[in-house]
Amino acid sequence: MKHALTALALIALALPARAEDLTIGFAIAKSGWMEAYDTPAATAAKIRIEEINAAGGLLGRQIKVVESDTRTDRAEAAKAGLDVLDQGAEMMVVSCDYDFGAPAALVAEGEGMNSFFLCAEDVKAGIQGVGPNSFSSSVLAPVQGATMAEWAHAKREARTAFVLEDTFIEYNKGICTGFNWMFPQLEGAEIVGNDTFKNDDASIASQITRIKSLPAEPDVIMLCSVMPGAAAAVRQIRAAGINSLILNGSAVDGSYWLDATPDLSGFVLPVQGSIHGDDPRPEVEAFNKAYEAKTGARPASQYAYPGYVLIDLWAKAVERAGTVEGAAVTAELEKMRDEPTAFGPRSFSNELHHQNTALMQIVEITGGKPARVDEWRISQPVPLDVLMGK
Repeated sequence: MKHALTALALIALALPARAEDLTIGFAIAKSGWMEAYDTPAATAAKIRIEEINAAGGLLGRQIKVVESDTRTDRAEAAKAGLDVLDQGAEMMVVSCDYDFGAPAALVAEGEGMNSFFLCAEDVKAGIQGVGPNSFSSSVLAPVQGATMAEWAHAKREARTAFVLEDTFIEYNKGICTGFNWMFPQLEGAEIVGNDTFKNDDASIASQITRIKSLPAEPDVIMLCSVMPGAAAAVRQIRAAGINSLILNGSAVDGSYWLDATPDLSGFVLPVQGSIHGDDPRPEVEAFNKAYEAKTGARPASQYAYPGYVLIDLWAKAVERAGTVEGAAVTAELEKMRDEPTAFGPRSFSNELHHQNTALMQIVEITGGKPARVDEWRISQPVPLDVLMGK
């Protein structure tokens, strides 16, 4: 009997040990207003995780997800980061917004662990605000503004612009920063006026008066705003008889708000991929259908996409590094130059863990219906000092 037990023990030792799961911690908003942003991107991230697991996993390990709710609260975000750490997280995914994601990302940074913001578009959501192991796979707000400037100049012969900035959040400021940097560089282009408003202003009559008092109607109005203020501003601009092409950033993607602006035309925005079934890249529509199969509905906006991209890029870096150790994975991520993804190429460097240029799809709303009309990549990256507001 003793010999039999010894033989069994030797056989057991000879068998390959089952690798433990690789754990990713999601310290994200599952309640509060940030949940509307975090849930779609987190769902997209999980779709990519399921694909990786189905293909054999990462470094021979299946990826396991653990979660904790930040409740859209900065103090709770730090607790959520500690919670997923206690649950064995080896990488951390945090909220879309810098302010609400940073407390959890700082927990990860303290452990030398990689963190990825789900869809943050503020340069501080990375090296500048968290540390060397923190990233975002989304496209910076200034890139969106610069894209609109260059595209409108090249494709719609825009030579005059009025800039109207909603002071609600830093994202809005970022869009205007990019536009204000790019547009005056373009041949014959001039910013002929600018003004600000607050997202919850009931009226922007004084701002509209400034636009109408210009010698000629501007070719474009760069509206740096988010909902619900953006829809109210657009409605008032058109009601005042101003027919300028209106530009904005990615945050107004989707058709959910168009009932507030009936039959809207001449409104253009840049997106990472089209949710409308007309993106020329088959991978994008394949994702849209996978998302619908998982949730029962197609993505409501492009903000699902960065969640898929972040897992894709991180997993590639892990495979190349041969480990999930933060510094080693960071080194591989920082080598990426135009790394292919389903939603366009992505690059990182040891100075910037964001996209300061990107191939953007251009969506135009005509007769109340959004559709992809073009694509554009800015001719030069937005410089770091511009991104930092210097």
